[in-house]
Amino acid sequence: MAELIRPSLYGAYQHIELVFPPPADAKVSTFDVVGPVCESADFLGKDRDLTTPAKGAGLVVHDAGAYCMSMASTYNLKMRPAEYWVDNGSVVKSRHGETIEDFLKFLDGL
Repeated sequence: MAELIRPSLYGAYQHIELVFPPPADAKVSTFDVVGPVCESADFLGKDRDLTTPAKGAGLVVHDAGAYCMSMASTYNLKMRPAEYWVDNGSVVKSRHGETIEDFLKFLDGL
């Protein structure tokens, strides 16, 4: 929700898949993919058929493009994450993840 608000705001569809392809015999289940903010509207995708991920597995949210950082917030002091670009099969970091120091530099008097 804080990083990609479109699915929560108006139900936009974002294709979601695991970072690494699963084994051919992996079990597929239906999941709600939710975010880390403590709000009932914090979701990236509902009723998605995905391979059951291993603990700590990463997800790719496709086609987010300009709708991530430009619409992101630091709601609940959740720092904005790093962003990556996929180009011809290569993953490139396009923006570093924010730190609390990045956030605090915009506040006066602290």
